[in-house]
Amino acid sequence: MKKYNKVVLAYSGGLDTSIIIPWLKETYGCTEVIAVVGNVGQKDELCGLEEKAINTGASKIYIEDLRKEFVNDYIFPTIQAGAIYEGKYLLGTSFARPIIGKRIVEIAKKEGADAICHGCTGKGNDQVRFELAIKAFAPDMPVIAPWRIWDIKSREEEIKYALDKEIPINITYETNYSKDKNIWHLSHEGLDLEDPSNEPDYKKILELSKTLEDAPDKATYITLSFEKGIPIALDGQHLNGVEIIEALNKVGGENAIGIIDMVENRLVGMKSRGVYETPGGTILNYSHKELESICLDKETSHYKEMIALKFADIVYNGQWYTPLRESLSAFVLKTQENVTGDVKLKLYKGNIVNAGLSSPYSLYSEEFATFEEDDVYNQNDSEGFINLFGLPITVKAKLDQNLKNN
Repeated sequence: MKKYNKVVLAYSGGLDTSIIIPWLKETYGCTEVIAVVGNVGQKDELCGLEEKAINTGASKIYIEDLRKEFVNDYIFPTIQAGAIYEGKYLLGTSFARPIIGKRIVEIAKKEGADAICHGCTGKGNDQVRFELAIKAFAPDMPVIAPWRIWDIKSREEEIKYALDKEIPINITYETNYSKDKNIWHLSHEGLDLEDPSNEPDYKKILELSKTLEDAPDKATYITLSFEKGIPIALDGQHLNGVEIIEALNKVGGENAIGIIDMVENRLVGMKSRGVYETPGGTILNYSHKELESICLDKETSHYKEMIALKFADIVYNGQWYTPLRESLSAFVLKTQENVTGDVKLKLYKGNIVNAGLSSPYSLYSEEFATFEEDDVYNQNDSEGFINLFGLPITVKAKLDQNLKNN
């Protein structure tokens, strides 16, 4: 086994990365393991990480506050694109990995590291997302992925390893859900969720949201203001991106918004089942789409829907730092120039209902759309339009009649 003197580890303090620090020293003879934590809004999960990392053998730990950059440069562009993977997944883990990977590379270069290590499994998507980010900024940097080479085969064996090494962990065999948390979402996988026929025990699982049954029996109204497709205010109060998402997580969670149970197609080929909590993100995506309905013309809106599908695949597959993603983002930015206005929403027991739209750039014209008398639309014009629009159908029908008669 090749020896590495200094390794930078993508560190979360969870089960995987907690046991990786001593494993790296045992396996590669590392004299230094530098832990790097990307703060993308994990909140309580960051508590005690510095002490834990050092106590388990790390020589140093960086805890980098990436929240503002994460929201402005990754989350908001994805909202503007309308990108949702397979119609449900709001890409919470997917777009967090590129920014963390980029910062890890920057620290690895600063520290003169010999290699970068991550705790992603060989079955998951995150190994791809991290390593594509590393390739984008340090194409020759060696990457260590313990799950692809060590003898540990399950999370149960990980727990046993941790207990044998007296590494403190906050989970047991019974509560060993695989989770990922950031400012955008919280995901849950594993245990009883691995069988799609099992209904999730939401009272046990949910952390950000109330269950449908426990949500208030009275609707909550909110108004979001957007400027060029970016949320800038909630109920008239101007907030930065981090503050808006946190506020929407609170009100959305109270009303059981954004609880998703889905079976998705992983990049590596298998299907996986997970429960996602994305209260604020669900509200933002919904409201942005509603505002676009009055601000975008038909052709741009419909074409943008095709772009959204590809954009979602790109983000899911970890291809953030690619010419295609940058090109699609440039197209999306052009479409957002007039996506400015207010969206009023009614939140009630997991439901989001449009309660009013307004924009100085609205293409909706009551004067043209009214069922009442108007002076701007000549209904007789539609006859000629239908004759021309239906001409191919008319020609084909006449041909069929002639063939049948002959």
